[in-house]
Amino acid sequence: MASNELLEIIIRLAAAIAAGGIIGLERSYHGRPAGFRTHTLVCLSSALLMLVTVYEGQWFSPHGESRVVIDPTRMAQGIMTGIGFLGAGVIMREGLSVRGLTTAASIWVTAAIGILFGIGFNVPALLAVAATLGTLSSFRWIENRMTSESYAQFHVKFRRAEVMDESALRNIGRELGFSIANLTFVLTDEGRMFEYRMGIKTLNTQVLKALSDRLQSESSVVEFSITPVGA
Repeated sequence: MASNELLEIIIRLAAAIAAGGIIGLERSYHGRPAGFRTHTLVCLSSALLMLVTVYEGQWFSPHGESRVVIDPTRMAQGIMTGIGFLGAGVIMREGLSVRGLTTAASIWVTAAIGILFGIGFNVPALLAVAATLGTLSSFRWIENRMTSESYAQFHVKFRRAEVMDESALRNIGRELGFSIANLTFVLTDEGRMFEYRMGIKTLNTQVLKALSDRLQSESSVVEFSITPVGA
């Protein structure tokens, strides 16, 4: 292998390590399980596998033996398929919330960046690094400031002889500014207690605290739970 080819390989691998590390640092900073080392290794491994195809001429003797020409696009397809399993592993369900979707997506794009560095498309790869970091940081800022609907699971329990009427419960929703969906009626504790179970939707997260305060002032309420549902 010529010295200039060796230098080019080193540069490509170093660029992949740097790109994966930079994206991984952002994930580590936000406490995600797949962070600095994971993203670095994903980007590096993708670049390594693409180098296998880019420099496949180095595998064979230069004396003209017949050989099979490798299609680099198949290697890229195999890498992205394998990364799908790794991405699925970081998606976790915690109660009613699902976490890890953004990290899974960042692992996927990091693999793609590694492929670009592996085949020597350095400028598109650097643009992809900038776009990825911009998406992870700037879009977070936008998301935190835009108006969006918030959802929660709401359970409230009454003694059977003191059940709040459904219409009264819906009036509380209208007063506080939330809507009710999938209302369910449940008898518990061998018929001694009556429970409403429902999903609620609002544009103002402060409504959940207001609802909690309102229920605490109702003497007929035995217990309640309000569980925000997030992704």
